Amino acid sequence: MRQHWTDPAAIEAEIARIRSLPLDALRRRWRVMFGRTPPAALSKDLLGRMMACRLQEQAFGSLDRESLRFLDGLARHGGAPRRQLKPGTVLVRDYHGQRHTVTVAPDGFNWQGTTYPSLSAIARAITGTAWSGPRFFALARGNGTPPAHGPHKTWARAGRNGPATGIEQGIAAFANLLTGVTPKQ
Repeated sequence: MRQHWTDPAAIEAEIARIRSLPLDALRRRWRVMFGRTPPAALSKDLLGRMMACRLQEQAFGSLDRESLRFLDGLARHGGAPRRQLKPGTVLVRDYHGQRHTVTVAPDGFNWQGTTYPSLSAIARAITGTAWSGPRFFALARGNGTPPAHGPHKTWARAGRNGPATGIEQGIAAFANLLTGVTPKQ
């Protein structure tokens, strides 16, 4: 029962219908859509969201390979894979009242006219002590997870095309779809 729609209004109506189904009907629909029994621990809301995602995927296409690899890495390794910064990315860190700007280069990181092999070498030069460069420039927390972004941070990161790469924006949009969060405009 694989239906193909291209009309967004029809897809939206079908998603609304799915959300209105009682749990037992939703589970039956899941078996038809996915070809297997739904996980018992999934709530009605999560079942509906996953089915809505599948409908949209069937109608408009799946994620690109890069996005799928990223999500697979999250699933396999329990955390974000190591971030690859593109040449041209600018990192900014305020430290003891002085602003430090680092530009990612193809062969390292440029800071104050010198190319360093790592962010940790720059953090050590700035502070005089051993620091994790990704942690110093707020690319990772102490446990290696990505930082929480908030309005009171004293650092910034920007790529050549703006504050987030296309994949970061795509994954954020996908997560918003699954969680029902509407981003602030």
